[in-house]
Amino acid sequence: MHIGVLTHNYPRFSGDFSGTFVEALCEELAAQGQRITIILPYDEAFQRPLSGAVQLHPYRYAWPARLHRLGYMRSMQSDLALQLDAYLLGPAMLLAGIIATLRQVRQQQIDLLHAHWLLPGGFIGAVVSKLTGVPLVISVPGSDAQIAQQNKIFQLMARFAIDQAQLLTTNSVALRDAVVDVGADPAKFDMIIYGTDPNELQPDETGVSDLRATLQIPNDTLIFLAVGRMVVKKGFDVLLQALARPELRNRNIVAVMIGQGDEWEAWQQLGQELGIANRLRWVGNVPKDQIGTYYNLCDVLVMPSVSKPADGLNVCVLDAMSCAKPVVGSTVAGNPLAIVDGKTGFLVPEQDPAALAAALLKLVDDPTLRARQGHTGRERIENELGWPHLAKRYIKHFERLEN
Repeated sequence: MHIGVLTHNYPRFSGDFSGTFVEALCEELAAQGQRITIILPYDEAFQRPLSGAVQLHPYRYAWPARLHRLGYMRSMQSDLALQLDAYLLGPAMLLAGIIATLRQVRQQQIDLLHAHWLLPGGFIGAVVSKLTGVPLVISVPGSDAQIAQQNKIFQLMARFAIDQAQLLTTNSVALRDAVVDVGADPAKFDMIIYGTDPNELQPDETGVSDLRATLQIPNDTLIFLAVGRMVVKKGFDVLLQALARPELRNRNIVAVMIGQGDEWEAWQQLGQELGIANRLRWVGNVPKDQIGTYYNLCDVLVMPSVSKPADGLNVCVLDAMSCAKPVVGSTVAGNPLAIVDGKTGFLVPEQDPAALAAALLKLVDDPTLRARQGHTGRERIENELGWPHLAKRYIKHFERLEN
């Protein structure tokens, strides 16, 4: 089957974080015998081959080239609202995307379109699907559900996309409900998370001691890891508040914070105000080929997501489980789809520093429990939540729609 993939986030160079989960799914689909053509907006930062296991077709929508400013994690402010550039350049990108996708469908005989994000990809795919009759699948990973409700034009575009789609997938109940609020038929949904590669990320001590030394973390210090964009929906401020609570304040713990975003400076300031700045390591973005060392460095991954705005399951949860690490997360944003409470980690109420601290304390005090939960999490990745299993679920849907 020839699958046309629509996305505005995709790794542009070695180590790029943008859309790594889209890349991983596409490469697994290709490994399982599918032909993949990815249609995506041009970006000056592209430094990778456009041919390989999958074919990339970037389309230009602005001149000069430096005006290509949309997508690749730059279009939104705190994942809550669009940047001004998106309003100014968005119509040109949509038109160019429709033309490019229509051309690829007709020239390459694409059998099915798979759009990641309702807007812009879902809308682009819906127009082309309407014109050509090619089936459309839309996956909703996060912020697009929020954007779709911000004004009447976006609502109409999103509604057109979900009406045209034969299948909708999300990676959290909250995201599904947000899309249903726009007008989607609940019967169209399947809950398919974005996964991880158990062969690429696995328990491995290589480089861990050197990284600990680089971060100036003593060998007897436990490490909590937080990975994600520094934006409101990730809830990392709740982790900082938990670290400042009496039950954790005097424990030998350091939290390593990976990622950047609009809350970066505010949360560093919060760490200062809470008196825990010396127990935090603000690393910023980490190249994909180095992130595995951080997962293997940590003792516990913490994912304290909040429900407003709605978010999906963060891939870092699965990555940490693949490295046999327990995960403590909130009960929102898709965390319950991966974390089995008491078995692979703990689930706690959102925005509750006391509950988060209590769950973390159980793992701080019990290395045997950490090891057991980490091992169980690794088994779950191998048997259910790794990309090979998830790609098969997509292919089953695609084959049904093609027929």
